[in-house]
Amino acid sequence: MNGSRARDAGQPLLLGVRHHGPGSAKAVRAALEASRPRVVLIEGPPEADPLVPLAAAEDMRPPVALLAHAVDEPGRSAFWPLAAFSPEWVALRWALEHGVPARFIDLPAAHTLAWERDEEDGGGEDMDGGGKDGEDGGMDAGAEQDALDEDVRVDPLGVLAGTAGYDDAERWWEDVVEHRGAGKGDALAPFTALEEAMTALRETYGSGGHGRDLIREAHMRLRIRDAQREFEDGVAVVCGAWHVPALRRRTGVTADRALLKGLPKVKTDMTWVPWTHRRLSRAGGYGAGIDSPGWYAHLFAAPDRPVERWLTKVAGLLRAEDRTVSPGHVIEAVRLAETLAALRGRPLPGLGEATDAVRAVMCEGSDVPLALVHDRLVVGDVLGEVPHTVPAVPLQRDLERTRRRLRLRPEAAERELDLDLREETGAERSRLLHRLRLLGIDWGRPAAARSGTGTFRETWRLRWEPELAVRTAEAGVWGTTVLAAATAKAEADAVAARGLADVTALAEHCLLAGLPDALPVVMRVLADRAALDTDVAHLAQALPALVRSLRYGDVRGTGTAALAEVAAGLAERVFVGLPPACAGLDADAAEEMRGLVDAVHGALSLLGDVPAAPDGRLRARWRAVLGTLSARDSVPGVLRGRAVRLLLDEGELAQDEAARFMGLALSPGTPPADAAAWIEGFVGGSGGGLLLVHDERLFGLVDRWLTAVPTEAFTDVLPLLRRTFSAYESGVRRTLGELVRRGPGRRDRTDTAAAGAPGFGPGVDEARADAVLPVLRLLLGPDCDEGTRGERVEVRR
Repeated sequence: MNGSRARDAGQPLLLGVRHHGPGSAKAVRAALEASRPRVVLIEGPPEADPLVPLAAAEDMRPPVALLAHAVDEPGRSAFWPLAAFSPEWVALRWALEHGVPARFIDLPAAHTLAWERDEEDGGGEDMDGGGKDGEDGGMDAGAEQDALDEDVRVDPLGVLAGTAGYDDAERWWEDVVEHRGAGKGDALAPFTALEEAMTALRETYGSGGHGRDLIREAHMRLRIRDAQREFEDGVAVVCGAWHVPALRRRTGVTADRALLKGLPKVKTDMTWVPWTHRRLSRAGGYGAGIDSPGWYAHLFAAPDRPVERWLTKVAGLLRAEDRTVSPGHVIEAVRLAETLAALRGRPLPGLGEATDAVRAVMCEGSDVPLALVHDRLVVGDVLGEVPHTVPAVPLQRDLERTRRRLRLRPEAAERELDLDLREETGAERSRLLHRLRLLGIDWGRPAAARSGTGTFRETWRLRWEPELAVRTAEAGVWGTTVLAAATAKAEADAVAARGLADVTALAEHCLLAGLPDALPVVMRVLADRAALDTDVAHLAQALPALVRSLRYGDVRGTGTAALAEVAAGLAERVFVGLPPACAGLDADAAEEMRGLVDAVHGALSLLGDVPAAPDGRLRARWRAVLGTLSARDSVPGVLRGRAVRLLLDEGELAQDEAARFMGLALSPGTPPADAAAWIEGFVGGSGGGLLLVHDERLFGLVDRWLTAVPTEAFTDVLPLLRRTFSAYESGVRRTLGELVRRGPGRRDRTDTAAAGAPGFGPGVDEARADAVLPVLRLLLGPDCDEGTRGERVEVRR
């Protein structure tokens, strides 16, 4: 092969590449060094030309992406990602390092975004390519379908790999490009060979189902002609190899302009944003066409012996995870990878051989540690950085200032952040994260707090995703700062909220996020909605959120007097409406209402600790409501049983009175299904099993009722009882089983001491009790002899 075709006089130097291909990136660098063009044209949106100098900034670190979004509709956006091993990035950096102009020549993003708006075909987020072909990958803003051509899309690399006898396009590409020393010898030879292959494919398949490429290629040809007029024969073009035959073809200017005439257009803004290796993989959701960005980054960066260096990285990762991996393992893995490559007819070991060697030698055949290697190294969580001077909406700049002040660094890997709200920094971080969530910027998600930390601590799971830049641009319509935007968004959400529970949840969020200016608006809407809503279920659903808001406000020092008044009024309306609402419910509605009763009870228990709440009056009124529910025959059994249980737990009902209620509910005149429901309400949930274990009378009542249930009714109540008792812990169920075996009324301590507990003899074995004393002397020291007698007594107990 030779590079004569790429070097024809008067013709641009067309460097066809695979997007995100390290072999293509090395070949592009070698070709540019050899040809020294006067201008470098790159496949990408021309709106990014003013952003090119920023690629040379010291704090610009790939992977990064060009982000375009419609000014009037920020959510309509497109990404063009670039990694360190992307040929486009290498060409861009080469031009900047050598003082050569670099320009983007693809179809403007203004047209691309307008296309997506008009067609709504889902391509707005998949701007980095169409799959494994790589020729319309990272910089391809084409859509999935177009009326200009057939619907069947061709995978260029897949066709070439199949023609060569490969069933995997990735493996074929590694063999013919990555493992062949791309860029060595004749620097242009790889591009000539790839152009010949793509020319044959275009002659056979036309546009290959990539119909919109015809328009894109027309625009690129026009930009190339402009550059030729300005720089004559010093033009180099870096683009997907699929486009090279179309750019080489001679067409008229009039025909190309005709294809571009009348295209829809929207006003767009463009900037650089950080990207991640994980987003470069297809699993990340953006279809960039590479499965192993971490492996590709390694191939591009490794100066020599890539397999040996890779397996050394793997060994380091596994050792950091406390797995025994020695230098001998690395040596054996290298030998095995080379042997596998020879057996498979490959010029050098690839990722497949390296992975098989790691599995066999370092992971002992297990795929569990291998999954860690794939996640951490083969894909990776590398997050790029962009300079602070990149264009950004005011909200983005305020967010950057705030996060830097609070020392919150964006990271691609998920991490847990534990905040102490009593500390000023912890409280400010909490407010920022809650404000961002209110704006739809889910940088952090609340997680279950660690045990014992109470309401003064919050736990968050943080993970920065590239699309959060789009969410920030969208949220910019609400204000120029995070505080102002969150306040405006909360006020708008309150007015637009449909249900009372939505407004109470928003009030809670306002307190969490520290939005004092939004709270009056939310409270006014809340009071209006509460006054008009007559559905007790809605009121009961809203009350817990209000009480939580009071608690959060108390922790953060926020004034909540108005909120306490609304909560008290809401509770009073629940008290009045709950007994009638509980009458005549079917089984499903009664179960749902039981959950609401539990929620209201828990809320009022919490409300009693809030100084602003009139706790005494509310608690007394609630106990009266529970008493009404427990004694009203029209109330379903599950609710009556639950009311009795809550009164018993509160100490407002004596054990004898609770036993009387149970006796009435389990009397022979009560239908078995209703009695079973009463039992579920009474002993269901936390602590119900222990209640039966420790109260002989209650256990006896349940036992006698259960043995008296008729056979024909037993099968009907059994599922309900199984659901109730299966929720207990295994120890509680075991103890209840033992009680059933012995029968109720046989647990008298005197009888037990005389007859011996199950598994024990009737008395104390003096010799066995004394056998523990030498061990106690060893534990307590030689000075413990004076207490030996007391110890013997305690042991016998």
